Amino acid sequence: MFLVFGGRRYALDDLLGLGGGGGTFEQTYRCLPPSAAANPHLEDGDRVLLPPSALHRLTSLHVDYPMLFELRSGSASAAERASHCGVLEFVAMEGTVVMPRWMMSNLRLDEGDHVSVRTAAALPKGTYVKFRPHEAAFLDVSNPKAVLEKTLRAFTCLTTGDTIMVSYNGKSYYIDIVETRPAAAVSIIETDCEVDFAPPLDYEEPEKPAVRLPPAPAVVPAPASGGKAPPAGDGSTVAKDEPMFKPFAGFGKRLDGKASAAASEGAAASADACSAAPSGSNNGKRQQASAPSSSGRQKTGKLVFGSSSATGNVSNSEEAQKAPVKQQQAEEPPKTKDEPKFQAFTGKGYSLKR
Repeated sequence: MFLVFGGRRYALDDLLGLGGGGGTFEQTYRCLPPSAAANPHLEDGDRVLLPPSALHRLTSLHVDYPMLFELRSGSASAAERASHCGVLEFVAMEGTVVMPRWMMSNLRLDEGDHVSVRTAAALPKGTYVKFRPHEAAFLDVSNPKAVLEKTLRAFTCLTTGDTIMVSYNGKSYYIDIVETRPAAAVSIIETDCEVDFAPPLDYEEPEKPAVRLPPAPAVVPAPASGGKAPPAGDGSTVAKDEPMFKPFAGFGKRLDGKASAAASEGAAASADACSAAPSGSNNGKRQQASAPSSSGRQKTGKLVFGSSSATGNVSNSEEAQKAPVKQQQAEEPPKTKDEPKFQAFTGKGYSLKR
């Protein structure tokens, strides 16, 4: 039996609450997008539009508020999927339900397909939700959590596995619900819920820069004993011995003009070097002069008296003594002219007294 109110026909069983499982509202409707009801803002949330007959049926069943429903796809061409939603108004055409397009996509429904609407059991309040954006551009928003919090105010419940839509600055972002606690479907009305984000679907790990090691120093092999040095064309070079630094080398000068001890020692060393250097003709003369004849050499410790022997020996000894002196004078280099000596404190003096 049907009753007509305001040009609409209602089933009597629906008005009296006698059908549909006794205390549980369950009905099958044809799904329509928001554009069919000229209500585009329905996309920003999870609420649907039901016909007025559903309201009469629900009031007779004394359903608890807020009203939450379980949606199941009834299409034979697709696997049965379930989701949850709330209700915004009871103004839809009879036999139809208006729902967001993203919700139709989750249930894999096309416009005009049948969907089962049933009152949901009491859903627990959510304590934790993990989201995964489809695009990494959503994380570039100035404050993603604030944007998501504002969007979720239009939602009544969340179901694990659904994909919701978030609109921001004229752009739509799709976000997967990866995990909900403490159940697979939770209510988020007047509750504090912890939010976490998983890496976006298009996120790529940045490549780590390759570590460049400094080039190893070239090892120049030392030439083997008796071997030849490596050729210059093979890229290996052998450093020459550099002269070592000798501090405080040289001679000093005294203020009184006298030669310093270092200068005198240097002059003596040069003189010894000159005298020690052998020469061809002078060396032979020195040997002849310094070596007396075997006949004229006398044994030490004895004195020989007599004019001939004494004078001969004395002359030989004097010649032997003079020969080295002459030889040394001949070998000494000619002396240069004496340089003017430095005289300290020389000059005129002046008195302060007049």
